[in-house]
Amino acid sequence: MGSKVDPKLFDELKAYGLRDEARQCFSCGNCAGVCPLAEGEMSFPRKMVRFAQLGLKDMIRKSPEPWLCYYCGECSDMCPRGAEPGETMMAMRRYLTAQYDWTGIARLFYTSKAFEILAVTVVGLLVGLAFLLFHGPVVTERIALNTFAPNWFIEAADLVMAGVLSTVLLINVYRCARAVMGGPLNQVPLSAYLAQLKELVIHGLTQKRFGECEDRKQWWVHLLIMTGYSSVFLMVVVLLRWFQRDAVIDPSWPTVTLVMTLVGYYATFAILYGTTYALIGRLKKNKAPYKYSHSTDWMFLILLQLTTLTGILVHFGIMLGWPLFTYWIFVIHLMVAVPMLVLEVPFAKWAHLAYRPVVLYLTKVKKAQQQAA
Repeated sequence: MGSKVDPKLFDELKAYGLRDEARQCFSCGNCAGVCPLAEGEMSFPRKMVRFAQLGLKDMIRKSPEPWLCYYCGECSDMCPRGAEPGETMMAMRRYLTAQYDWTGIARLFYTSKAFEILAVTVVGLLVGLAFLLFHGPVVTERIALNTFAPNWFIEAADLVMAGVLSTVLLINVYRCARAVMGGPLNQVPLSAYLAQLKELVIHGLTQKRFGECEDRKQWWVHLLIMTGYSSVFLMVVVLLRWFQRDAVIDPSWPTVTLVMTLVGYYATFAILYGTTYALIGRLKKNKAPYKYSHSTDWMFLILLQLTTLTGILVHFGIMLGWPLFTYWIFVIHLMVAVPMLVLEVPFAKWAHLAYRPVVLYLTKVKKAQQQAA
């Protein structure tokens, strides 16, 4: 069956960051030839550039290739026409994120800077207003963060938020899986999914294929940001009653809180190093992946770094015994962290951490099924 051509697709993709230079591609194959991850029928980025030029929207929607690319930038460096194939792959990932999202928020987030800024601002202000109206007693004689903002309440709110956002994201992941598999998931037996399950775990935890790219520094930076963020996310959403405390080491739980503190120090270093490296790279435009940056790339890095910096200040406030400073910095911390969690995780930049390992896993499932047929 032929694919329907959409002559407006190229202009639609431009809203997601596709460069006009992509029109210059004459399908020489250099990009696919130099890419260490392109293999067999997965001849990206050339295939995806061609789909964009021809307006093959349906082909893009079911293509796994955008998620197999980590944008090391070698393809863009080697392109004789300056067609920026790496940027095409980035634009495709944003476009597909919006296609998978049934709420429509991802599309607005990626195509409207005004909506992006307004959404982050509104969610942040709502968090600040909630504290202004409902905070607990302000104890000034000592640090009493869990009196000002009881950790049981924050934990309950975190779990509710995590439940809602996880449901939204899982529905989107299911839509992604159906697109990649070309229809209902039950067309493949359960045993085939179980046989390749380790691929989902490996790629979800390590992003190991990124390490096969020539520029391994990019993989390390990406891995630091991912593991640092994931560590903090786990402690904030699941282990908050031990993570949010009135002393650096809680005498009631000395070993647990010591471990939490050390993990927090690692996460702080990992995130600050990774985000600083990426921000400086984008300012200097010293690599192909940093030459053109979408507004959502900047927003994610800035929110993540501000969340970390305000978290450090809260920690210092507790160490130095400054009650009012600690309370109000904590409010600012949440005014930055909550918008990042509510918007970035299911709808924008961070969603690729769910889609990429799932797509890599499903391509293994399909390949194994084809070989067994």
